Amino acid sequence: MDDLDRAIIGLLGADARMSVAVLARRLKVARSTIQARLERMETGGIIAGYTVKLGEAARQGRIRATVLLTVEPRAQAGILTRLRAVPEVERVHTTSGRVDLLLQIAAPSTAVLDGVLDQIGEMQGVRSSESLIHLSTKIDRSV
Repeated sequence: MDDLDRAIIGLLGADARMSVAVLARRLKVARSTIQARLERMETGGIIAGYTVKLGEAARQGRIRATVLLTVEPRAQAGILTRLRAVPEVERVHTTSGRVDLLLQIAAPSTAVLDGVLDQIGEMQGVRSSESLIHLSTKIDRSV
């Protein structure tokens, strides 16, 4: 990836609906150049898709939390299978350090969130969990 590819991704990260023509005008390159770059990044797996980023109005009705899990050796695969069945679990990352998995969870209420946290804590192979409730978002540069 070069600077033009990064600029294209940056603009699309802010507005995934931006047309090829607008991208070309903003970046001062030919439309065909933008189209070729997009096709190359899509086929090369750099761009996996185009999506909607929820605004604050949509997020207001959801309580978000990060859960830090420590799991027993060799239990991770089974835990991941069970986590896939929990719709409130949005993302799961493996980590290096004192915890094994970092989960991102969203629930419509504290009661639902509490139930999900209990469900996760009771999973076979989970040694310990720590929950961090998100209060507000100060910076969001996610693409």
